[in-house]
Amino acid sequence: MIANILFVLFLAVVVVLALSAFRTRRMAAEAERLVPQAGEIMQVAGGSVHYVDLGPRDGQPLVMIHGLSGQLQHFTYALAGLLIQSYRVIVVDRPGCGYSTRDSDDLAHPSEQGRMIGEMLDRLGVERPVLVGHSLGGAVSLAMAMDRPGQVGALALLCPATQYEEAVPEVFKGLLVTSPFLRRLIGATIAVPLAAATKDRVLGIVFHPEAASEDFMIGAGAALGLRPGAFVAASADAVALRAAGRAQTARYADELRVPGGILFGAADSILSPTVHGHGMQVHGLDFETLQGRGHMIPMTAPQDCAEFIIRMAGKTAEANPAACEAPQETATR
Repeated sequence: MIANILFVLFLAVVVVLALSAFRTRRMAAEAERLVPQAGEIMQVAGGSVHYVDLGPRDGQPLVMIHGLSGQLQHFTYALAGLLIQSYRVIVVDRPGCGYSTRDSDDLAHPSEQGRMIGEMLDRLGVERPVLVGHSLGGAVSLAMAMDRPGQVGALALLCPATQYEEAVPEVFKGLLVTSPFLRRLIGATIAVPLAAATKDRVLGIVFHPEAASEDFMIGAGAALGLRPGAFVAASADAVALRAAGRAQTARYADELRVPGGILFGAADSILSPTVHGHGMQVHGLDFETLQGRGHMIPMTAPQDCAEFIIRMAGKTAEANPAACEAPQETATR
């Protein structure tokens, strides 16, 4: 009797997973229809990088790297357009995200993602760019600044992840799946339907205290998160960032020699401005905050972000590639 009950329960689970997998494939196809490939794809060692290359080719290069569970549309939504008259703006899908790929989850390490993006930039002939990293993209930008000494002009980091923290924001705890097999099983079955069902609550947390953009799902490309690969990439990113955090943080004192700064929303509820921003002044980075703003300032405060990036880009010409200038005092606006 018990064996029969267990068998029925097993069949029920199989049916539910099969139906979820079917729904997931349909939702993924619809997501790619709504948000098609925006730019070019370059093959690099370990995968490929999807990017858009905007503005004058002789302009100072800005390279924009998005955060966890994001895609390049987080920057093209509003911010990039404010800069393309004077700057060459290259916006990437981080490896594994959007329409970029990576061959294994090991390549989620910030230094590996930076290596792949760096290879793309080298092949494009981009020299000493200003790296504009948002959230996890800030960690990747910092890794690039240390791994490519003399090849990064400046840093303009927006609400970046700069420090190791044991605690993980509640909204991202479901991503901490350490098994690559289980990560893919969840991604292929239940992750996408669950993400669709909870997206309004999640966006409310991520954008807090501001409102999410009305067309965030399409205009900012968030629909691409409703694909199995998006969950797999985000999970691998979250696990890799946690694993790499202590070692990367320990490198700053001896290896971070790039000028620039950090801009935070003062009310950021995802990453602490004090922990991840103020603490980086000792390593030569300016620190500024925007009152009343949250974590998603590339979309909610694009003009402020553009002005900050322009100021940080100005440090490239001022600084010796091997040494950065003294940080400015914290500014609040």
